[in-house]
Amino acid sequence: MSHAFSLSSPAVHQPSPATLARWLWAVALLVIAVVAVGGITRLTESGLSITEWRPVSGVLPPLNDADWVTEFGKYKQIPEYQEINVGMTLAGFKAIFFWEWLHRILGRLVGMAIIVPLVWFAWRRAIPAGYGARLLALGALVGLQGAIGWWMVASGLEYRTDVSHFRLATHLLTALFLLAGLVWTARDLGALARDPAARPTRLTGAAVGVILILFVQLLLGAWVAGLNAGYVASTWPLMNDHFVPEGIDWTGGAWLALTNDPFLVHFLHRWWSWIAALALLLLARALMRRGAKREAKLLVAVVAAQMLLGIWTVFSGVSMWVAVAHQVVGAILVAITSAALHRLGRATT
Repeated sequence: MSHAFSLSSPAVHQPSPATLARWLWAVALLVIAVVAVGGITRLTESGLSITEWRPVSGVLPPLNDADWVTEFGKYKQIPEYQEINVGMTLAGFKAIFFWEWLHRILGRLVGMAIIVPLVWFAWRRAIPAGYGARLLALGALVGLQGAIGWWMVASGLEYRTDVSHFRLATHLLTALFLLAGLVWTARDLGALARDPAARPTRLTGAAVGVILILFVQLLLGAWVAGLNAGYVASTWPLMNDHFVPEGIDWTGGAWLALTNDPFLVHFLHRWWSWIAALALLLLARALMRRGAKREAKLLVAVVAAQMLLGIWTVFSGVSMWVAVAHQVVGAILVAITSAALHRLGRATT
């Protein structure tokens, strides 16, 4: 076991990989909940309502009228209030404050759900050899995610009326990477529970290709959210009666348009989704041929649901609950893809 977990214990216990696997699956569900609330926070423009990062004291919301007035006064100092929400009532502020507060609380809960059991399992010497460092890395990733979250919020407190879409993408993709790592490790521990001689599964070359294709789609989706690009067109498959939408600003060059223009980013997110879907369907076919019918069918079902939700989001004019469902199913798709790629890796060893 890693030296990081060489804590004294009154008794040495045999590793319990099945228990650890269930724990990681539970944490993965919590991460999906955080992603869901993060989507609501974004769509309700609530992310800048808390202007300070207080990891400990920030657990409690304002508890009396004076505290609420003080917190609202801090919000009034930032550009979002002064340029967009000037005149907002205290009741309106409380509504947006709630979602950002809940998002931060759930993030802290994920941290506790990782660290506290990890210390307990380490103290009981219940972590299988070779897994200590990986579990510690997952815990550290949660802490990093909290710091990235504040780095994202800070981008909208002085000169902008919203957060940087680059930082938002970093925040979301880090959460999804954590989710994939939790699922992969849970699958490894599940295999170890069934066979004590099982070794950790390695990524195949095909898996790397699928991950890269899916990464591009997730990145584009995060940019769509950060740039509010979903609102530029509410028709499908054409965008405002054009395949390639009018309104793309090329004056700053192709790279600036690719990374900052809402029309172009929306267009790319729409059509790269078909490439991502094809890659995932080919993965499902490979799994089916190897006898992993359950993983294959589940992957196909979630890909179809995600595509339909994406189209529905467009038609609805970015209805909040449809868009949140699209983001949540996207997170579920990442988890299922991680499980499917793990199954593919075990089948090819």
